Amino acid sequence: MLKFGKMLTAMVTPFDDELRVDYDRAAELANYLLTKGSDGLVIAGTTGESPTLTDPEKLQLCTVIRDAVGNDVTLIAGTGYNETAASIELTQAASELGVLDAVMLVGPYYNKPSQEGLFQHFRACAAVTDLPVIVYNVPGRTGKNIDADTVIRLACECDNIISVKEASGDFVQISRICAQTPDDFIVYCGADEITLPMLAVGAYGVISVVSHLVGPQMAQMIAAFDAKETKKAWEIHYQLLDMFDACFLTSGSPACVKRGMELCGFDCGGLRLPLVPATEKDTACILRVCQNLDLV
Repeated sequence: MLKFGKMLTAMVTPFDDELRVDYDRAAELANYLLTKGSDGLVIAGTTGESPTLTDPEKLQLCTVIRDAVGNDVTLIAGTGYNETAASIELTQAASELGVLDAVMLVGPYYNKPSQEGLFQHFRACAAVTDLPVIVYNVPGRTGKNIDADTVIRLACECDNIISVKEASGDFVQISRICAQTPDDFIVYCGADEITLPMLAVGAYGVISVVSHLVGPQMAQMIAAFDAKETKKAWEIHYQLLDMFDACFLTSGSPACVKRGMELCGFDCGGLRLPLVPATEKDTACILRVCQNLDLV
C-alpha cells in the first residue's frame, strides 16, 4: 500500500483582495497545516474552489506548494472535470510537472453518466498518467453516485487507480468497497463527521476539511483508533461534533472554514462567485464553536 498518510487536508485556496490566487499565502498555509497534524495536502479540490480556478492557476499552485513543503510531503491535486477530454488534458499537464504524488478525479458532475460511463471516464483519465489516481465520490455535489461495483471494477482493472475518497455516507456501499477491493486499495473518508465510523468498517484515513481548524484533534482520533483506544477515539469524535457542523452550515464549504480560519488568526481571503462569505449568523456559530474548543 502506498503510504500517503492517514490525514490529508483538502486545502482552501487563499485569495488576495482582488480575488487573485495568493500564492505566497498558499505556501504559508500549506506549511501551517503540516504543523497542525496533516500528513499531506490535496490542492485544487472542491474545498480549494476548483470550479473557479483556471488550469494555469491549478498548475502554479502545484509548483508553488511543492517548493514550499519540500519533497517528503504527500501532495495530491484535483484534476477532474465533468468532461473527460478536459480531465485528461489537466491530468496530463499536472503529471508532467513532476511535483505530485497522485491526482484526484471527481465524479463527472451534471452529466449523470451511467455506471459504464463512469468506468470509462476514470479508466481513460488514469491511462494518461503514471501517477496514482484517487477516485472521488461525492454524489451530494455531482448528482451521481459511483456505485460500489464500479469502484471495485476500477480497483481491479486499472493498475494506477489505487484509492477512493468516499463521501456518499452509504455504509453498505463503503463496507462493500473495503471488503471487495484489493488489500492495497486505500479508502479515504470524504466527510469529516463520519471519519470514525468509516474507520470502523475498514477505511484507511480521511481527506479532511475541519483539519484546517482541528487538525491535531483529528490526527489524535485516528491514532487512538489505530491503537485500539476506542473510548478515547469516541471522546474526541464527540468533542468535534459541533465543529463538523460549523464547517458545513448554510453558508457552505469552503465559506465556513475560511471564516473559521480568519477568526483563528489565519486569513485566507474571500471567495470567488458564485460562492460568498459566511453570513453573520453562521459566523457567530463558527466563533462560538471555535471558542468552546479554545481555538480563539
